[in-house]
Amino acid sequence: MSCDVGLYGLAVMGQNFALNMASHGFSVCVGNRSPAKVDLTVNRAKAEGNLPLIGSTDAGDFVRKISKPRKIIILVMAGKPVDDTIAQLSEHLEAGDVIVDGGNEWFKNTLRRGETLAAKGIHFIGMGISGGEEGARNGPSLMPGGPRVAYDMIAPIITKCAAQVNDGACTGYVGPIGSGNYVKMIHNGIEYGDMQLIGEVYDIMRHVLKLSNDEMADIFTEWNKTELDCYLIEITSKILPKKDDLTGKGHVLDYVLDKTGMKGTGRWTIQEAAERSVAAPTMAASLDARYISARKDERVRASTILKGPEVEVPVNKAQLVDDLKHALYASKVCSYAQGLGIIKGCSDDMNWDVNLSE
Repeated sequence: MSCDVGLYGLAVMGQNFALNMASHGFSVCVGNRSPAKVDLTVNRAKAEGNLPLIGSTDAGDFVRKISKPRKIIILVMAGKPVDDTIAQLSEHLEAGDVIVDGGNEWFKNTLRRGETLAAKGIHFIGMGISGGEEGARNGPSLMPGGPRVAYDMIAPIITKCAAQVNDGACTGYVGPIGSGNYVKMIHNGIEYGDMQLIGEVYDIMRHVLKLSNDEMADIFTEWNKTELDCYLIEITSKILPKKDDLTGKGHVLDYVLDKTGMKGTGRWTIQEAAERSVAAPTMAASLDARYISARKDERVRASTILKGPEVEVPVNKAQLVDDLKHALYASKVCSYAQGLGIIKGCSDDMNWDVNLSE
């Protein structure tokens, strides 16, 4: 079989996106450093309807099984693993082939790799992928940035495999090399802000309004039918009422440790905001909140020294819930505006001409 596209890197995201492409009728060759993941993905393709997907455990064989000009998507850990994978595959590629990096990568690394591959005549695209493992399988948002000629080569595939909404596929040409990774980075930064805002609403509902998890779930469910309709509001409404199946007592949320971390894109976003002289207070505050959250031991020790106020504030429950809804919406708008401002700042500096309306 001479395949339409190759996908190298078979962690959960890679497996699911390979199966997504095969489900849309594209023949896919998959490869991975460990053969077990190749076998697993091939078996999943058979189990999910004999999808047109084959595997290879050798870089040269993997490349030879893809029709020319070759289109290869790599989904491996950011940093050195990307460089190593590109070096391994490019030994067998030819001028006119295209490599697409679908990981969360620092955009300047993408610029560097694009220059190196361009010298060999190989096209390179950095493509942000949003939607997690479920999105990768059933339809993610895709943000490709690279040479237009390379985008035109992959457009028929990613347009079909992206999430579909009323006005079309959740993808399109973002701009030159680096812009796709940049937009995905800011996308993640905006999401940091969104999650912090939801967390603060939850905190007020729980500690000021004294609402139960089930009561809060009902409110978020109703909000998701309004202008607040989005994935994060939806999953908040679903996790709040979920019972703990390990202890059989209470809600699973109440057993979650109040300590979080990050993968780097939020920090990169705030670094870029400073670099471009763009104010991003909502996203910056959300990053600060994660820093504080991560210092759990310090917070516990501090709580034995400094006590917070214990004042019962009389409130109108219905009014405060309505105020929270409007405040959350206004704050989300601010967070998005800040993110778009950072994208515009970099786009202007780099002459990317990113279309913010898209």
